Amino acid sequence: MVLIKHILMCQCLSVIFTRTGNSFEVKIEADSSDVTDYEQDDKPRTNIRTKRSLKVHKSTNDGEKQYRCTVCDKQFTTKHNLTVHSRRHTGEHLYSCNQCEKSFSSRTALSGHKNIHTSKYKCTECGKCCESRNALAVHRRSHSGQKQFECTVCSNRFTRSDSLVRHSRIHSGEKLYKCQVCGKTFSESGHLNRHLTVHTGDKPYKCHMCGKTFSESGHLNRHMRVHTGDKPYKCHMCGKTFSESGHLHTHMRVHTGEKPYKCSLCNISFTTSGHLQSHVRCVHSNRRPYQCHYCGKMFKTNRKVQRHVRVHTGAKPHSCRHCSDRFMRSEQLKQHLLESHSEGTWLTCNICQKKFSVNRDFKIHIWRHEGVKPYVCSECPKCFCTAYEMKRHQLVHSDVRNFACGFCAKRFKRKHSVLIHFKRLACDQRFSDILRL
Repeated sequence: MVLIKHILMCQCLSVIFTRTGNSFEVKIEADSSDVTDYEQDDKPRTNIRTKRSLKVHKSTNDGEKQYRCTVCDKQFTTKHNLTVHSRRHTGEHLYSCNQCEKSFSSRTALSGHKNIHTSKYKCTECGKCCESRNALAVHRRSHSGQKQFECTVCSNRFTRSDSLVRHSRIHSGEKLYKCQVCGKTFSESGHLNRHLTVHTGDKPYKCHMCGKTFSESGHLNRHMRVHTGDKPYKCHMCGKTFSESGHLHTHMRVHTGEKPYKCSLCNISFTTSGHLQSHVRCVHSNRRPYQCHYCGKMFKTNRKVQRHVRVHTGAKPHSCRHCSDRFMRSEQLKQHLLESHSEGTWLTCNICQKKFSVNRDFKIHIWRHEGVKPYVCSECPKCFCTAYEMKRHQLVHSDVRNFACGFCAKRFKRKHSVLIHFKRLACDQRFSDILRL
């Protein structure tokens, strides 16, 4: 029989600590005044080795958080938890894995990581190894499709509560983690850690097949599927397989028609947050941070700059595999293959039988038949089928005249108006003389 020297009770949650020698045992009682059933209780007990553990437990229950982070103001019950948390802001990783050299800010994180190497918690469906039993249970939801956590703003659903917390920062714009080198802020500590490799250039994970290096082990694991062709994530509706669970999750919206990301400025919805962000940047923002170094023209995205530069260089990167023709844009190549080599499938309107080679053009054409006008002017209730048409219309509400005649200095709202002005010879007589030459 074990000799119990004395009993310590946590009053706030009716938790009883019993001390035998240097060890504490914890038991949760239904009624704190009833301690007579302790010896007969068969519930599992957690050993608490020191008085410090009891003190930490009591401070947790009391809600006492006296240690505050000076960067993000988050509070903690112990100084140790604050110290570990601070490493997220500094990017400091003291504990390294001896198998893959990946480093972590705490021993607990390292211990969980080692379970991945030992395959202690392995998914029986896709073979993925997780760091804990709880992480494995959460991962299995990606196969079952169970998503019990819902965003109250956009109704997007998640399999994990922490995924919902991170997602909510998209709506709030909250960015707690700051790079000490360049000052850039991030909504997640993992994003900050990945960003730090930009400054260090550290890429310790190397592919043994092609020599490509990566800053994270997860990126290497995904890259290896390029060589192996492994696609463990399968759609249960159409059988299509994917190399990443995120790709499968996005694909499922093709079947469900779900578009959880809705633009707050117009009536357009999107399947991914990235598409929504691109839409807002390209349609509703006037910011043009990318410049052509040949002519100085400004663009909203880097991709548009790259396509524009081909006008100056004459580059035609898209070549036909059947003939010697080359094209600046992939859409031009696709149409060439359809018209000249009958390769591919035309998109045919079932109302007027008009054919299209580009899905975007086909979609807009169908909208015109159906009367769908998702783009709404911010100044009046008028609606439009395309963003370009809406932008042209919004010039009616503006006094800005960006286009000027080079001879008479008359200014116009639209480029097309300048061309009409030239054709009508409404400018200086010198221009008329030039046209006669």
